[in-house]
Amino acid sequence: MSSNHSAEEKRPVRHKLEGPQKAIVSFILSVLLTLIAFATVASGEINTDFIYIILIGCAILQVFVQMAVWMHMKDRGHAYATVAILFGVFIVFTCVIMAEYWAWW
Repeated sequence: MSSNHSAEEKRPVRHKLEGPQKAIVSFILSVLLTLIAFATVASGEINTDFIYIILIGCAILQVFVQMAVWMHMKDRGHAYATVAILFGVFIVFTCVIMAEYWAWW
């Protein structure tokens, strides 16, 4: 059997190297999100409902930054970890909703 592979397929695969730029930007973003959350609570003059919205928004952004950059969830080969995290989120939301209904009734 003869193989019909082209010369392009025999070239070595070159991987793009990541420098520290993404880590530095994500660190600065994490610090900024933390400072925003702290300043919002420390001000004391903002409506508490708005404070909760800001805190939850900062927390969600912080989770995405941490998972994408520091935990490398954006790379291939993390399907099991992604499914496990999504299942955990589903369980937590289910428990929160059940607790809310239990407290209301």
